[in-house]
Amino acid sequence: RTEAEEIAKLTRASGGTADVWLDLQANEASVQTKDLKNYRIVHVATHGLLNAERPQFTGLVLSLVGNKTGDGFLRTDEIFNLKLGAPLVMLSACETGLGKEKKGEGVIGLTRAFMYAGAPTVGVSLWSVADRSTAELMMDLYKRMLTGQGMSAVAAKRAAQQSMITGKKYSAPFYWAPFVLVGEWR
Repeated sequence: RTEAEEIAKLTRASGGTADVWLDLQANEASVQTKDLKNYRIVHVATHGLLNAERPQFTGLVLSLVGNKTGDGFLRTDEIFNLKLGAPLVMLSACETGLGKEKKGEGVIGLTRAFMYAGAPTVGVSLWSVADRSTAELMMDLYKRMLTGQGMSAVAAKRAAQQSMITGKKYSAPFYWAPFVLVGEWR
């Protein structure tokens, strides 16, 4: 919750607009009925659900409230049908970069689903992440991207990770290393 609210504040302070869906508003209907083409960044902070054997069941946990047809999960097969225009989709959740490896295809999972839906760059985690350190990493990353520094997502992530490495609280790789950016690297 704090992560989403702080990122929204940073976005608004930089002159952008931010829609925040928290608690009961964070449901499938909100995601599937909203025109997502006009967003610069789509940031999702929730729980990830990994099914490596059946990647179509891998997804993101959402609210069941307000959705008569959904199951409370935004699964890869549903993500493939989204129409995204955001240059960056950041999945701030556990194990969002994992999936089923298929010979000649690579990893099938959330990364591929969001890229197919139109996101040129997807930020994902490679293992389970700690809430507080992840929130701090994300807030630092967005501060570097959205404020006067105007860094690219790649440069901002790298600088935010380096800041954690040189700090005392979250210097262990467990905290700063799980997130990678896949796709457009410039």
